[in-house]
Amino acid sequence: MIKSLLTRRSLLATSGAALATSVTGLTAPARAQGLAPTPTMPGGANNYYPGAPIVERIGGGGFLMTGSVRRAGDGAPLPGRRIQMWAHTTEGHEREPESHGATLTNANGEFRMDMPQIVPAFGQPHGHLAYDAEFDSAEFESVFLRPIMASARDKTLHVEFVLKPV
Repeated sequence: MIKSLLTRRSLLATSGAALATSVTGLTAPARAQGLAPTPTMPGGANNYYPGAPIVERIGGGGFLMTGSVRRAGDGAPLPGRRIQMWAHTTEGHEREPESHGATLTNANGEFRMDMPQIVPAFGQPHGHLAYDAEFDSAEFESVFLRPIMASARDKTLHVEFVLKPV
């Protein structure tokens, strides 16, 4: 025998929920609050080199730094934004100008840079990335990041910038 799913109890509960929803105005779908901006990380600006040149690659390459740049709120991609990268690598220290390079985001707000393998500094394999409004149109606030890699053997690091309008 098949038991009926419609009982007096389920009918009352469903009717009550429908009534509460219509009275409170919760019939519209939930809306996202928007994409929150990326906060600057402690140590992100360490050894920052203002005006690092835009280059195709840093050193001999072998490690791929990638990411995207979007606008806070609506998440729209931001093309043409200057992102600087630097790290302690197999070819140099993060204090050395030769370990720094910058690139511009493409039409989809994405960037990539081939650079030497990142090695641990202060016990942590990490990179540095910056969006510095001083070298852009100053429409957005500067953001300095210092993401730590899961392993010193990693060959890639991906970073998401969400920029807050000024």
